[in-house]
Amino acid sequence: MASKPLPAASQQPLIRLRDVTKIYGEGATAFKALKGVDLDIQQGDFVAVMGASGSGKSTTMNILGCLDVPSSGTFLFRGHHVERLGRDQRALLRRRYLGFVFQGFNLLARTTALENVELPLLYRGDPKKQRYEAAMAALDKVGLAKWWDHTPAELSGGQQQRVAIARAIVTSPDVLLADEPTGNLDSERSVEIMELLSGLNRDAGITVLMVTHEPEMAAFARTIVHFKDGLVERIDTNHHAGEKVSFDEPLPFRGEVGVEDSGQRSSDSPTPGPSPEGEGSK
Repeated sequence: MASKPLPAASQQPLIRLRDVTKIYGEGATAFKALKGVDLDIQQGDFVAVMGASGSGKSTTMNILGCLDVPSSGTFLFRGHHVERLGRDQRALLRRRYLGFVFQGFNLLARTTALENVELPLLYRGDPKKQRYEAAMAALDKVGLAKWWDHTPAELSGGQQQRVAIARAIVTSPDVLLADEPTGNLDSERSVEIMELLSGLNRDAGITVLMVTHEPEMAAFARTIVHFKDGLVERIDTNHHAGEKVSFDEPLPFRGEVGVEDSGQRSSDSPTPGPSPEGEGSK
């Protein structure tokens, strides 16, 4: 039976965390990864999450992605208490409303780009024709429709991440959670991926939550959340989100964030791969 969509609660942020803690272990060996996190995320925002290793950012993202649960505190999604849901209910919420992009792409090596993108729809039980049409539309959005029948080994790193993004958006999620999406890419391909995420945020209205260690990548976000020692240390607003990025100038991340306009922009064209024209489906 199909799950009913959650109604949006009026006058509420899309996501709200209040006094969220996360404790691993018990007794003398207990470790408090989160110490009372408060955070609001608005519908349609582009949020970069930054912080040193052990700061709590990854634990928070796991909770926001319904992959883990708080030890205490409140987690609201569209005004509904996620911390009260069971495992199966969280899985339904995750499949319906969330998309995930990972640093390592996580593509199946022996399947084509199209088949990789179809996977969430296959798990959902969508008919074959509907899966094909939705997956091709998602590949087209990321500029890879011509490479639909290529395996990951036949694609560049940037192209593989585009396939991963297509897989994440094929279910039309409300929220896209990206964990170091440019961590395995060079500077030029990183900018291409960030421009793609910015476009999906701007044009499709997808709320983007992204973990990054790189200030140049965080400069694409409108909101930058800094974690330290299991707490939100500060939240910056970037009034120049998405502008062209200079890799030669340090970026100020105190208060209002400014991005130096370098006058340069990388090509939107993906690295060419073997033409699928004239080839049969793999």
